[in-house]
Amino acid sequence: MAEEKEKKKKQSFFKGLKKEFRKVQWPTRGEVAKETIAVTIISVVVGALIVLIDGLLQAGIHLL
Repeated sequence: MAEEKEKKKKQSFFKGLKKEFRKVQWPTRGEVAKETIAVTIISVVVGALIVLIDGLLQAGIHLL
């Protein structure tokens, strides 16, 4: 009897999960492309800033 109850819980969980996934508003291919490009550009800019700051700090330490 406990096994049947557990099986029913699992089934209702997956039914609920399926129902929730239908509610998700998935992005279009164009939206994904634009957001990917934005993340890539921001990552490159932040990486360049880190390299610049690191270089300036190293130069300052060498002057001491």
